[in-house]
Formats: sequence, C-alpha cells, structure tokens
Amino acid sequence: MKQRLLRTIATGVVTLLGCAAVVQAAPPEGPILFTNVNVFDGVSDKLIKNANVVVTGNMITAVSTEDLAVAGGRVIDGGGRTLMPGLSDTHVHIAFASLPAMALLTGPPSYAYIHSVGDAQDMLMRGFTSVRDMSGDTFGLKMAIDQGRVAGPRIYPSGGGISQTAGHGDFRFPNQSHPRFGGTLPEMYQLGYAYIADGVPEVMAAARENLRHGASQIKVMAGGGYSSPADPLLGTQYTVEEIKAAVDVARNWGTYVTIHAYTVDSINQAIDAGIMDVGHGQLLDRKTLQRMADKGVFLSTQPFTECSEPQLDAVGNAKLAVVCKGTEFVYKAAKDIPKLKVTFGTDLFFVPPETFAEQAKMMERLLPWYKPVEILRMATSTAGELFKMSGLRNPYPEGALGVVKEGAYADLLLVDGNPLEDLGAVTDQEHLKIIMKDGVIYKNTLEK
Repeated sequence: MKQRLLRTIATGVVTLLGCAAVVQAAPPEGPILFTNVNVFDGVSDKLIKNANVVVTGNMITAVSTEDLAVAGGRVIDGGGRTLMPGLSDTHVHIAFASLPAMALLTGPPSYAYIHSVGDAQDMLMRGFTSVRDMSGDTFGLKMAIDQGRVAGPRIYPSGGGISQTAGHGDFRFPNQSHPRFGGTLPEMYQLGYAYIADGVPEVMAAARENLRHGASQIKVMAGGGYSSPADPLLGTQYTVEEIKAAVDVARNWGTYVTIHAYTVDSINQAIDAGIMDVGHGQLLDRKTLQRMADKGVFLSTQPFTECSEPQLDAVGNAKLAVVCKGTEFVYKAAKDIPKLKVTFGTDLFFVPPETFAEQAKMMERLLPWYKPVEILRMATSTAGELFKMSGLRNPYPEGALGVVKEGAYADLLLVDGNPLEDLGAVTDQEHLKIIMKDGVIYKNTLEK
C-alpha cells in the first residue's frame, strides 16, 4: 500500500498509519528567512525580484528587497525561485472528493471520515493551503487539521448543503420515502452531510444547525443539478422567502449564503433574497453577471470543459453536457466585467483517484481565456477576499489569506520557474519545492 510521507521541517511527529501519514505539527523554533526569491504577492502582475521574506510563527512579518537577518532562526535560500501564496479552491467536497458514492450512501460512516483524511493530505500536497467546503460533514476533519493531528488545508466549512425535497441535495433512492410520509431519513442526512428542508422554519433550522456545528457560511441549493437524480437541470429551487430565511440566519450570525445554481432565473431569485456568492453560474447571461458585480456578489465558478464524468450515469452526463456548453461563455463574459470577483474552484466529488489528482491541473483549463496571473489571482487573493466575507464566522481571522505581505498567514509555496509566464510552475507537483501552511513546512525538496 502506497505510503504518503509528509516532510515536516518543524517540531513535530510523523506517524504512518496504513496509507496515510498523520502529522502532529508545531510551528518552527525561531523565525524563517526566505532569501534570494522572486515574490508573486497574489495581486501584482509582476514579480518582486530578489526579495526576502520573514516568517515568524505562523505569520509573514516582513517582505523586502533590502537585506534582512533573523536572530535564532533559519535561512532558506530560494535560489531565484518564486515564492507565492498557497492556492485556494473555493468549491471542494473534501468529505467525499474521491470517495465512491456507494461508500457514503451505504457504507459505515467511519470509513468516509477516515478516507477524507487522505484526501485532505493530498490537497495540501498539491499546494492547496485553503479550501471552502461546499457540503458535507467536515467539522471533525477541520478540527483535527487545525490541531495539527492530521495534515490538510484550512477548511471553510458550509456543513450540510440545504436542499428542498427533490432538490439538488436529495439523493434518496426511489424506494426511500420522505420521513413526512412514513419513510426513514437516510444516514447521510442524519450525519449532516446534507439537509432536506422545506418551508421557512425548516430552512432556518437547518442553517442554524450548520452554524451550531461551526459553519463559516451557509450553502443553499437554489437550482437544478446534473448529479442529483430527481430534479430538472434548468429548474428553479426554493422560493425567495425560503432562500431569504437562510440569508437572514446567516446575517444574524455575521456571515453570508452561497448557492448552487446555474441559470439566470434561479440566480436572480437568489440575489433578490440577498445571497452573496454564486457557486456555479455556467448558464448565466451578461445582464445577471453585471448585476452580480454591481452588488458585490462573487462568481465562484468552475472550468467544466470535460463534458462527461465517470461517476455519473447517462442522465447525469446529459445534464452535465448542457452545463459544460456554458463554460466558455461565462468566463469570457466575466472577464469583460472588471468589478466582478471570480474565484477558482473544482467541485470534484465521488471521482476516481486519477481524476482527483488533476485538481491543480484544472487551472490550466482557463488558459484559453485568461493569462496565468489572472488565473492565479482567482486561486489566491480573490479567494482570500471571499473567505473574509465569513465575517464573525471566519475561523482564521488573525491574518490575510491568498497574499504575500506583512500580516498575512504564512501559507506559502516555493516553485521552480515563473508562474506568471508558465502556469505549470504551480500545477505540476514536481515544481513545488516547498509547501508551507501556517508557518509549518510540509514539503521541502531543497533540503534533506
């Protein structure tokens, strides 16, 4: 069985358990000085040449082109490589990214939780230091990562996605009746992977339950989906009043609502209700995209350019093909609206390991429409802006994310080459020489 050995250049313990390495990491003793590096700060379209960056504890404490020194710490000579922010994926399902669907629907819950530990480690070792989870029970995993018990990215959890009956979050088998009509709620709903809620009181209760467990934002299924079995892709789900109920709850807790939706009607209805982020949007029009920009609503879409997925049946892939056709238009149109905030996400779920391994490579699908620096902004500084919208529910409020500047979290990648010219410097794992998250180095191929 393949073992993943995470290199931890920090005070910590690495324990191998089967196929996964469980890391009990601690911040390094003394500051770390990265010298002789060119810095992509997450925003600028030019590198800061021959710079020095100091990390103290889990924060970046200095970025300068002047000579710097650290007392009692260590120096890492970057050799002219590029130091940049860790990547962010704003649409993951870390609880079941590469988990077979039947393992979640019919298997023991403990297996799914253990499986997610490996997926979390894999995400981190691809350079993803922060992710927004868009439905699933990831609260325990997040706690273990934050405590240094296992390795993984920072998680902004939504908890269970909130769906109407027969909506995008309703994955009951045809022979499973609704609890209101004599049925029993399947275990995945009892465990909080998703919620089936109808009417204002139930939607409010589901949102509050997620927040009680630690959700940083609320996810609502506002339109049809290609993976869900019962709903039409182009349908509009929930009423304005129901979506507004989730928005009211989120606002009362100091955070926001994000939605699953593709179409003009479903997204405009959700904007009317007060949502602040659209989780897909491939079937939007220019007018709605402009409305989103004017209202500060983020577009957290994904590069769906492969129009068939192995985990889907023929019906699901037929619906995916419709979504896929809208990908080119929505990216082209979004690029022409300067105020519109666009983030990078992948939305990989129930996929085989070889597909999951392409998480970072999916950034390259945007190259027909965007320059490398524009793509990198989506996956760094713009994602950081989205994370800030969690407000009072932000689990990482002390520093900035997605940027290299004083006062930002020390989530950093040291890569071969110039990623502003060649995106492969980031998407090819062999070019990732150092991966640091929260001041701890998890990969270092420069030093033995």
